[in-house]
Amino acid sequence: MSRSRTNSGAGELLVELRRDSSVPLHQQLESGIRDRIRQGLLRADVVMPATRALATDLGLSRGVVVEAYQQLVAEGYLVSRTGGYTQVAPAAAGILVQERAAGELGGPPRIDFKYSKPDVSQFPRAAWLRSIRKMLNETPNRSLAYLDGRGTAELRESLADYLNRVRGTSARPENMLICNGFAQGSRLLLQVLAAAGYRRLAVEDPSDNELREVAVNAGLEAVGVPVLETGLDVEALERSGADVVMVTAAHQFPTGAVASARTRAALIAWATKHDALIIEDDYDAEYRYDREPIGAIQGLAPECVVYAGTASKTLAPGLRLGWLILPCRLVEQMSDAKVRDDRGSPVFDQLTFADFIARGEFDRHLRRMRPRYRRLRDALVGRLAEQVPDLVPIGVSAGLHVMTWLPADLSEAAVTKAALDRGLGVYGLAPYWVDAGPGGLVFGYGSLTESEVVEGIDLLADAISSLRR
Repeated sequence: MSRSRTNSGAGELLVELRRDSSVPLHQQLESGIRDRIRQGLLRADVVMPATRALATDLGLSRGVVVEAYQQLVAEGYLVSRTGGYTQVAPAAAGILVQERAAGELGGPPRIDFKYSKPDVSQFPRAAWLRSIRKMLNETPNRSLAYLDGRGTAELRESLADYLNRVRGTSARPENMLICNGFAQGSRLLLQVLAAAGYRRLAVEDPSDNELREVAVNAGLEAVGVPVLETGLDVEALERSGADVVMVTAAHQFPTGAVASARTRAALIAWATKHDALIIEDDYDAEYRYDREPIGAIQGLAPECVVYAGTASKTLAPGLRLGWLILPCRLVEQMSDAKVRDDRGSPVFDQLTFADFIARGEFDRHLRRMRPRYRRLRDALVGRLAEQVPDLVPIGVSAGLHVMTWLPADLSEAAVTKAALDRGLGVYGLAPYWVDAGPGGLVFGYGSLTESEVVEGIDLLADAISSLRR
């Protein structure tokens, strides 16, 4: 027996739209429909108004409604049926129940400001597919055999040309190594350095805590060095006794500080004086909004610096594509370590990425994404200023995250818990300190929509207000 279709009106749907908002109308419409489904107000199998009728009713262009419907179909809230009508998806009836259950069981938040989450929905599938087809049609058979541990020559050449042009590196293809993301590259590098006699790794304080664990597992001692507004405190580095240092000079994580020209010169002088090594993690330098590009330190002193890059923030973490530019003395050791670890990264992925870069698709993708991420950054900074003005964001000129210090009357634990109780994921600085430091919050915004950013900050403001009451 077929299920009957129900609808309250051919073109009517109660959704509040704010035309003076910076959030695009299609995203407001998506959010309104999504919320009504979550609240159980639009039940499973309810037929949605026709796009043309709803557009007329709401005073919108039909394209706005079509875009909103398409996004909700992609998310699983709506389903398109034969005959041209759209229904609330059968599975959608359980979304609210699932979300409540997830909250009770400590499941994922509904809006999540977790860092390291770019917008993978914007992955350039069509352009990537063209490169896959070309690679499959043109790759000679010999390229499918075991490779040099450094990776395919084609990708190393494409990356060297790109990085020398865009990041100011001094890369030669023969000095590059392709790895499975920064995770593998850093692990192999620290193991090789420990075997070569390096003993103490200095890391920025605060910084990514995972790297410290990798260093300890490799046999290195990890020590923290404070981060100033101008980058790493090189005088403190001098006192640390370290013989290798990891820096995120172009956009420090998590503070967002940019290493000044003086700091960069002092780092190179330190490395030269002590025959030490700088590891430069250039993790999101392609995304800058309000400042001139900052060149890589590696371009100033190639034999003192290991440069690390990855496609995780620019394309998608799931690609697992990373690269290192190595000083000459480390190339053979790192190539051997890579072969021992996994016999080399997948050939097809490397050749596809090489063609993708060489045809200019990587540049085009980044040009498309910068305005999108900038709008998200602007929405986040603007909403914080409106709703929680004593949380002043820093490090906003680049990247996919901003940070705020917390006022003395608020603790990280209390704020993050109160936010999670409201379905919001916000994250404190505590895990990033080598030594204890002041409280703060890190907001990753890359994977969110503007309406989610706005709603998330509103939830945070409510959480903080409840704590202060």
